[in-house]
Amino acid sequence: MVNVVDRKPRRFWRNSPADAILLGICVVQFAGTIALAALTPAGLLPRLASAILVAVMMTYSLIVVTHLFVHQPWFADDRLNSVMSMVSSANIAQSVQAYHLSHVRNHHRYNNDRKRDGTTADLSSTFRYSQDDEHAPLLRYLAFSLVASIQDYAITVASLVRLGGVGPGEATLRDLAARHPARRAAELGQIRWDRLAQLAFTALLAVLSWQWVLMCYLPAVAVALTLVNVQNYYRHFGAEPDSRYANSVSHYGRLYNRLTFNDGYHQEHHLRPTTHWSRLPEVAERYQEQLDEAGRVVSPVPAVVGFLDIGRSAEHSPATLPAR
Repeated sequence: MVNVVDRKPRRFWRNSPADAILLGICVVQFAGTIALAALTPAGLLPRLASAILVAVMMTYSLIVVTHLFVHQPWFADDRLNSVMSMVSSANIAQSVQAYHLSHVRNHHRYNNDRKRDGTTADLSSTFRYSQDDEHAPLLRYLAFSLVASIQDYAITVASLVRLGGVGPGEATLRDLAARHPARRAAELGQIRWDRLAQLAFTALLAVLSWQWVLMCYLPAVAVALTLVNVQNYYRHFGAEPDSRYANSVSHYGRLYNRLTFNDGYHQEHHLRPTTHWSRLPEVAERYQEQLDEAGRVVSPVPAVVGFLDIGRSAEHSPATLPAR
């Protein structure tokens, strides 16, 4: 008689089957971008519409889909997560693993800090490019951030001579990578594969239509990165970096949070960055008293259109701020 050993079924999803929706969005963007490169007809209006669509898809992926993935990888199998990192890198025109290092290990450690010794520890801080001790003006922040993104893109292209490897001059990535030798090698190796996937995807688009890449895709990438920086700016503009319960800005619009998987719960996300997106409203309930007492900023509009929050812009403009 054969003994049958009961075995627990292997998990496919690391956190929740609901992440299948995010996976579907990621795949649609990947295929949709290829279709646009192949099928967009010549002409100003078709190309403009194509560029807008690419910018919208990429912005949404950076703000929502990829952001959630770098905090909570979707699959129980790390090999699947590695493949998804490569696909997502093609979608957002940058390495997802590098994004993980700069966002999770840097931004969530320093929480949009103020300047000390002339700069900020948070590489994306809204105070980083200011000429005083306050938030940088929006346009100045966007300009400097875009220049930094273009430099990163150039570094990625140049990395082809090393087959996408992280070079000795890329001190920031090397400093943020894990100290443990095996983990460090895996993280830096994933950046290599991400970069190769990103560059191969761009090459495929150029083969389909190099004119589309020049006139639609690359401008759309620049617009998407700018919109993401607008989002980051108003996620923290007016917040208090030194307060655990008031160092970022939330927006509780029901429709927005349904469409963005609770992206508006940003203060809650900073409190518990490893919490799955589906449980962020629970974090809001759990810390309601502390959040209310902190005097934090709650925006009536999503961060990507935070400039419409006129009251906050007026309250934190240089003319209305007390001298430090």
